[in-house]
Amino acid sequence: MSPVVVLLLIAGLSEAAGRVLPLVARRPGMSRPLVAGLLIAGGLIEATVIALWPLTAWTLAELVMPAAAPDTAELVWTTGLIAPLVLAAILAFPWLGPLLHLLLLIGVGAGLAGALATETGLTWVVAAGCVAVAGVGLALAVDVVRRVVSMLLGAGVREAIA
Repeated sequence: MSPVVVLLLIAGLSEAAGRVLPLVARRPGMSRPLVAGLLIAGGLIEATVIALWPLTAWTLAELVMPAAAPDTAELVWTTGLIAPLVLAAILAFPWLGPLLHLLLLIGVGAGLAGALATETGLTWVVAAGCVAVAGVGLALAVDVVRRVVSMLLGAGVREAIA
């Protein structure tokens, strides 16, 4: 397994832990297998979303780039780009401080924007806009899915009680 994949999985697991652990704290009777399943599933989903961030930003940059720009290269995570994200995920679970978490994500996004600007020839500001739109779009998509799943699970629990 490549170091980038390992770092993506660690960052995804950390993000999932930041979402699942407050739930466990509010519901102390949750079974350990359920919590472990939620952590693993959430970690894989979060790692996938993190992995899609540069690809989505690259796709947005292709929409903005001039037609003469080369399309042979592609922006991907490298250990240098993802290491700060893993550090951010480990040091600042989302539940430890949303502002600190946001600042660390902005820092990682700035590094990703620099790499995107270098690869595409776009200005840093335009590349940062592509990275920001990609990050916010992916975060919103995951949040919508998370809310739908929680509504479905909540409806199932209410039906079981009735």
